[in-house]
Amino acid sequence: MILIVLFALFIALGLLWRGARWRVAACAALVFWLLATGWLTGVLLDIAQPALYRTPYDQAKIGPTRFGPRTAIIMLGGGTESRDGQLVPARDVYARIALAAELYAQCARAGGTCRVIVSGGNPEHHPSAEADNYAPYLLRAGVPSADLVLENQSLTTYQNARNVAPIVRAGNDETLLLVTSSYQMRRAMLDFQRFDMNPLPAVSNVRRVERGLLPRVANLKSAETALHESIGVAQFYVYRMIGWF
Repeated sequence: MILIVLFALFIALGLLWRGARWRVAACAALVFWLLATGWLTGVLLDIAQPALYRTPYDQAKIGPTRFGPRTAIIMLGGGTESRDGQLVPARDVYARIALAAELYAQCARAGGTCRVIVSGGNPEHHPSAEADNYAPYLLRAGVPSADLVLENQSLTTYQNARNVAPIVRAGNDETLLLVTSSYQMRRAMLDFQRFDMNPLPAVSNVRRVERGLLPRVANLKSAETALHESIGVAQFYVYRMIGWF
């Protein structure tokens, strides 16, 4: 949607500035070529994925995970998609599911009380909410139903934090681990800290680009994601400043 708006702005600029329409067209072509070939998209991803949140959790050199006596592993939703007539998790969500399940297994082996909280509603208006769709995958990955909590009402990252807050506060001083993709982690941490939570970031995956001369649809999708997250971070600070958050 953001790239469509950007394209529409170039068209509007060309219509308003008719004397330079070919220069506007050339500029638009250059921008979208740089996005599609990864050169500009890589810069946008570096902004959306700061170095602090750019290392996948299983590769992070931070030593053994320190689970508390009570630990809540919070996994954020990342969308669903239809594949072969079946509603399945979006591409990046599989890494989140795998990491959440692995952290649960590590926590259980450490002897603490552990649970996985999945937060994700239905912003795309698909047949089921994200949390409900992901639940069977987590169950198959070894998370017992008794330790799986589904929060299926939130439509944004801010609502993820808002709706999870009362759940973890009822858990009495749990250690919190926040599982999501690198590009969402910065905004997610801001939102969770807004509700007086300070989870440990657990990066499930990092979005990469393929730079070259030929355009790639995947690079455009990554550009859309990076812009969405950067705009979301800016929106957070603006809303805090005017008292909306």
